[in-house]
Amino acid sequence: MIDSDGFRANVGIVLLNDRAQAFWGRRVGMSAWQFPQGGIQHNETPTVAMFRELEEEVGLRSDHVEVIGCTQGWLRYRLPKKYIRHHQKPLCIGQKQRWFVLRLAVAEKHVDLNLAAEPEFDDWCWIDYWKPLSTVVSFKREVYQQALSELAPLVRETTAADIPLGPAGS
Repeated sequence: MIDSDGFRANVGIVLLNDRAQAFWGRRVGMSAWQFPQGGIQHNETPTVAMFRELEEEVGLRSDHVEVIGCTQGWLRYRLPKKYIRHHQKPLCIGQKQRWFVLRLAVAEKHVDLNLAAEPEFDDWCWIDYWKPLSTVVSFKREVYQQALSELAPLVRETTAADIPLGPAGS
């Protein structure tokens, strides 16, 4: 679903373990790492899309996680000009995302990157909550900063792990 401004509706997922470390996935065949994310289909709510993407990309079902919360509104980023497909209509210039933070409620052995016909990730690891800000592709950094900052208070309220108020150096 692309809105009248050219932004594709999408969800982002910050999946945490019991130490408040975040799931970090490497895109298939690339050196790029990111949080799970994906488009919202025409008949889906953001929550339904989030659970579908979680299962497709990470192999986890809704009963494998606890939803801690989500961002209040849409967070947007623009695609670099070289990634815009000018021949496609409607034209997509970026993504508008609702971000969810989840806690893994089962053993990590339930993570399965190969459930989808075309897997999104070929490797994964747990990383420090704020680490993605220094490693994600540059055009997504600002939206990651917004999402992690907005979700951090929810994480601090619901976990015994210490999540700093913000990324180091801020």
